[in-house]
Amino acid sequence: MADSFDDRDGWLWLDGRMVPWREATLHVLTHSLHYGGAVFEGERAYGGVIFKSVQHSERLFRSAEYMDYEIPFNLRDIEAAKADVIRRNGFSDAYVRVIAWRGSQTMGVSGLPNNTHVAVTAYPWGTYYGEARKIGATLDIARWKRPSPETLPCLAKTSGAYMICTLAKNEADRKGYTDALMFDYRGYVAESTGANIFFVRDGEIHTPTPDCFLNGITRNTVLDILARDNVTVHERHIEPSELESFQQCFLTGTAAEVTPVRSIGDTNFEIGTLVRGISDEYDRIVRGNR
Repeated sequence: MADSFDDRDGWLWLDGRMVPWREATLHVLTHSLHYGGAVFEGERAYGGVIFKSVQHSERLFRSAEYMDYEIPFNLRDIEAAKADVIRRNGFSDAYVRVIAWRGSQTMGVSGLPNNTHVAVTAYPWGTYYGEARKIGATLDIARWKRPSPETLPCLAKTSGAYMICTLAKNEADRKGYTDALMFDYRGYVAESTGANIFFVRDGEIHTPTPDCFLNGITRNTVLDILARDNVTVHERHIEPSELESFQQCFLTGTAAEVTPVRSIGDTNFEIGTLVRGISDEYDRIVRGNR
């Protein structure tokens, strides 16, 4: 079994300096622990190089702006910190987590008086969905929905917005599913708990419009692959009643990479050549072979 995340060897970057893993602690009255609002990025390094690292860092800064605070380091600082953490820990393939949060200077709903902290961590992490990356994921249909943009900054990658994702994933895990499909507040198909979703019908791609959830970096990499290969893409609102009309389905995300889906609830999908081809091409790209 892997070491617990609070008890392992290694180094991480915290507020501008490299510290031993076990010494990276924070106070129990940290504002973002009580009220949410931490912003973060999940990234993957392949062969020691983080795929689309700058795009992830740029999104981190945008998320902090949505959440009404400034990160006290510039993009170059964050990029250097990520590279240093990977190098200091001797990693080649690794998952990288960058997070910023409000500190513990004051308590109360307003977070304005609190300092902002930033950490960069990295650790070995295999395939997010395990064998489902090969045999296909199974998705429950979540009872939780992606909320309206009027309720929270839905384009920010922020900790508070993931609460409903955790609830949906917990329920799916208990039922024996790989993950869960979430609808949005209008009842349209949205995404899984941590990945964007695509469908295939008669050789053409259909994918939900990301107007109340993250337009993922991996999602856009896949769209670039499809455009290069002249595959027709329909980005639109998708009704749940349409699920049975699709032949193939797959998920995309930094953690999920490109994972085929073999079922959503009682609806089954084939794992066809189009999805396999996209997955293989994505693997080549992230390792610098394309």
